[in-house]
Amino acid sequence: MLLQSSAVVDRIFSGIQPTGTPHLGNYLGAIQNWVRLQEESSSVLYSIMDMHSLTMPKEPSVLRQNILDTTAAILACGIDPKKCFLFRQSLVPEHAELAWILGCITNVPRLLRLPQWKMKCASQNNEGTVGLLTYPVLQAADILLYKSTRVPVGEDQVLHLELAQDIAQHFNKKYGEFFPMPKAILSTTKKIKSLRDPAMKMSKSDSQKLATVNVADSPEEIVLKFRKAVTDFTSEVTYDPESRPGVSNLVSIHAAVTGLSIKEVLQQAAGLDTARYKMVVAESVIQKFAPIRNEIKKLQEDKYHLIKVLEDGAEKAKELAAPIYQEIRRLVGFQ
Repeated sequence: MLLQSSAVVDRIFSGIQPTGTPHLGNYLGAIQNWVRLQEESSSVLYSIMDMHSLTMPKEPSVLRQNILDTTAAILACGIDPKKCFLFRQSLVPEHAELAWILGCITNVPRLLRLPQWKMKCASQNNEGTVGLLTYPVLQAADILLYKSTRVPVGEDQVLHLELAQDIAQHFNKKYGEFFPMPKAILSTTKKIKSLRDPAMKMSKSDSQKLATVNVADSPEEIVLKFRKAVTDFTSEVTYDPESRPGVSNLVSIHAAVTGLSIKEVLQQAAGLDTARYKMVVAESVIQKFAPIRNEIKKLQEDKYHLIKVLEDGAEKAKELAAPIYQEIRRLVGFQ
C-alpha cells in the first residue's frame, strides 16, 4: 500500500488525448519530454485522457482503437511502465468525482474567458457542450488528485494550468492548506507547425492530409509530405520565423529530431536550396521514426498486453489517489 505523507513529494503528471498514433508535434513537444522526465523523477504519472476526448464527437469503436494505438505509440517512443504509472483516465473514477467538487468552487465567467472554449465552441457552430466548457476543471482535477507538483505543458495549455493553480489556491483558502501549487514544465522544442500552413500548429484534425506527419507514417509518406511542404520563393535555407515561417518550421523540425542547435542545422544546410533541404529533413525524420514505427506494429499485434498495461497502471494510480481523495472528502464534509 502506498502511504500518504504530509511532506510534499515531487510528482509529475501529464496526459495525452487518445487520437490514435501521435504526430510529429506531439512527439517532439510532449512525448520526447516525457521519456526524459521518467528518468529524472521517482514519481511520474502519464494518463491516456479518454474522458477529455468525449468533448469532441467520437464513435465508440474509433475511441477504443485510438486508446490502444496511442498506448502502443507512447510505449514504442520509450515510455516505460516500470518507471512511471501509465493509465487510462476513466479507470480512476476519482478524477470525475474531484472534478465535480472543484467545479463547485469555480465560476463560469472564468471558464467562458478561456480561448480554447471560444475556439472549439465556434468550431461546433457555437453549440459547445457543458463538457467542452468544464473540461479545464477536469484537467485541474487530473493534476490535483495526485498532489502533482510539476506538469509538462505546451504553450496552448498554460492558461489551463493557471486555472488549476487558482482552483488549488481557492480550495486551500476555503478548506485549509492541502494542495501544493503545480508548476509548469515548458517544452524547449519550438512549436511544430503545419507543413501546409506554417501559421497553424501541426494537428491531427487538419483536413489537409499532407499537413501532418504521423509517427507511424511510411518513409514514402514522409518524403511526400516534406516535398509538398509550403515554403517561399527564396531558395536559401535561413531561420526567420516571422518572415520565413515555412522554411523556419523545417529548420525547427530538423534541429529537434537530430538534437542539433538551430545554428548547427543551418551550417549543415549551407549551399542547399529549399527543395534539397526538404529531403534532408525528411530523411532525418525517417531515421528517427523507423525503430518507433517497427515497435508500434509489434505492440499493436497484442492488444491484450496494451489493455493490461493500462489496467495495471490504473491500479497503481488508484492506490496513490485513494488516501488523497479520502482526505478531500473529509475536508469538504462528505465524511
